[in-house]
Amino acid sequence: MSLADSDRELVVSELDREPTRAEAALFENLWSEHCAYRSSRPLLSAFDSEGEQVVVGPGDDAAVVGLDDETYITMGIESHNHPSYVDPFDGAATGVGGIVRDTLSMGAYPIALADSLYFGEFEDEHSKYLFEGVVEGISHYGNCIGVPTVAGSVDFHPDYEGNPLVNVACVGLTNEDRLVTAEAQDPGNKLVLVGNGTGRDGLGGASFASEDLAEDAETEDRPAVQVGDPYAEKLLIEANEQLVDEDLIESARDLGAAGLGGASSEMVAKADLGAHIELERVHQREPNMNALEILLAESQERMCYEVEPENVDRVREIVERFDLGCSVIGEVTDGNYVCTFDGESVVDVDAYFLGEGAPMNDLASEEPAQPETDLPGVDLEEAFDTIVSSPNTASKRWVYRQYDHEVGVRTSVGPGDDAAIIAVREAEQGLALSSGAAPNWTDVAPREGARAIALENATNIAAKGATPLAAVDCLNGGNPEKPDVYGGFRGIVDGLAEMCETLSTPVVGGNVSLYNDSVAGPIPPTPTLAMVGSKDGYDAPPLSVEPDGDLLLVGDLGLETGEPRLGGSEYLARFDGSDAFPELPSDPAAVVETLAAVANDDATLAVHDVSHGGLAVSLAEMVTEDAGLEVAIPSDDPAGALFHEQPGRALVQTESPAAVREAFDGVAPVVELGSATDDGRLEIDAGRTLTADAAEIRERRGTIERELE
Repeated sequence: MSLADSDRELVVSELDREPTRAEAALFENLWSEHCAYRSSRPLLSAFDSEGEQVVVGPGDDAAVVGLDDETYITMGIESHNHPSYVDPFDGAATGVGGIVRDTLSMGAYPIALADSLYFGEFEDEHSKYLFEGVVEGISHYGNCIGVPTVAGSVDFHPDYEGNPLVNVACVGLTNEDRLVTAEAQDPGNKLVLVGNGTGRDGLGGASFASEDLAEDAETEDRPAVQVGDPYAEKLLIEANEQLVDEDLIESARDLGAAGLGGASSEMVAKADLGAHIELERVHQREPNMNALEILLAESQERMCYEVEPENVDRVREIVERFDLGCSVIGEVTDGNYVCTFDGESVVDVDAYFLGEGAPMNDLASEEPAQPETDLPGVDLEEAFDTIVSSPNTASKRWVYRQYDHEVGVRTSVGPGDDAAIIAVREAEQGLALSSGAAPNWTDVAPREGARAIALENATNIAAKGATPLAAVDCLNGGNPEKPDVYGGFRGIVDGLAEMCETLSTPVVGGNVSLYNDSVAGPIPPTPTLAMVGSKDGYDAPPLSVEPDGDLLLVGDLGLETGEPRLGGSEYLARFDGSDAFPELPSDPAAVVETLAAVANDDATLAVHDVSHGGLAVSLAEMVTEDAGLEVAIPSDDPAGALFHEQPGRALVQTESPAAVREAFDGVAPVVELGSATDDGRLEIDAGRTLTADAAEIRERRGTIERELE
């Protein structure tokens, strides 16, 4: 680890001396891109984070949003991209552990997880190795701690080959009385470290996450990857619950990036306070650890609590009952952030300067080039078979069947649907959760693609009868020092912010992960969005059709001109074409609001959004062995109508087509496509007839299962 020359000069000027070795390492990690957002923070003011439902916005371990006056949820999201390339199992597992501890630090109990995963081409053996390891890591950790993984996404794109992405979101449950923040309260309060012993794993993890991946990263960077222990995390969850119930915690921060140094300095910096920490008091699991190792190790399953002196004994009693380590390591002060080791000072700096003093980067950006139109001529039946069986649009059952999505008995609608629904009985509301991005979209058009991703997540939520409440984002990009890469990153920030504001959905928190670049090149700009919505009750219309009822498309078969734009589609990705990205609905907020109302109507039998793979894939997904569809595509361009991916559209099966048309009058076009049948067959009249029964569709959509089992 080494502090950049320009940063060292700034530190020397502030301290009026050379930093100690521990100080230099602490500054390097806390001033890294991963912690300080030096390249992204200047852009993040584009997001609207306010709303009457927002209790705690960006800047804490997780955001807090009110479902009603008495019931709060927490929302957080983080990335574990570089670690998951080096060690897919532990990298992904500790990503789950970290976002769950972010939830705990707000005084909340974790009730749901969502994972959004991005890999190189599925056909590549290394991509499969990473994919299998990441899914195993997420399922192992989530299942062991008893938090259901209920939603997410999986995408394959060649530009993730050298740098996969693992983005994990968590939703927690709390209330006003239980709410805790990461801001230290009063000098004299004790700092108590709770959880696993500190080892040497994860050293320099924050700085490692702020660099491009080198060719030898899988071997050389292994020490920077943390090793998780989900059974200790489960104990920590339950111990935290009792500590919060007994009102023993004044503030809290989980130990993630930059370890103890990061967590403790950030707590006191928020309150413009200081701390005195005696590093030798930290309970350790390895012998002969030095001050720097104790300060910066990112060993997992650890929390730092601020505790009033008279409550320390009770905290220790509770923690030891759960067989966890407990160390009183220091106290909050009104001076500098000071760390000593065996009586010798190793850190003595202003906490606010340590946390907020990093200079922001002023980087050049280039607007991405607009794609030319080059449409392939492909046989319609070949195109249908190829797109339905593509790994990007195929069933992800192989992934989510490894996750326990029912533990906690709150899951009303689980993975495999447009959005999950969690029963928040405390507020008598259903909480809809959708999470994901679309690298094909943002690769072609970063700004418009990001706008589409926000609308797509909102449409998923509306399809279950919920209305958007709030969102958190994980903004992933390549090396921002490259103008074209930074231009694409700027585009996804602006696009996501614009559409979320249009939808009146505040972005209440998030994470930024840059330098996702390797010898294979930069990743596509990838704005993962985890969005929640609320509704009365826990029921929702299914995705699959019933044997009888009319099928309507809400939205265009193409553009109003009748010429669908195929840019960003799986069709063009599979057949090497290019085109402009589709236009979005003129009033997306009205579309989402109206769709949610229609989904809750008693005459509605099924609702499914139309997105990845276009209309063809959505129709195929709605067919079951007991119910089929006969539809006609009234378009002069059947390939365009079937495979373009304009978001903000949905298929609605209803007993009252007139009521649906009336609801969307002046909001969006409504096209009558056909009706359901009881024979389990899909029949599409698109100038020529495409047919497949449910068993054939299931076989075609089983691409991932066939390859990995």
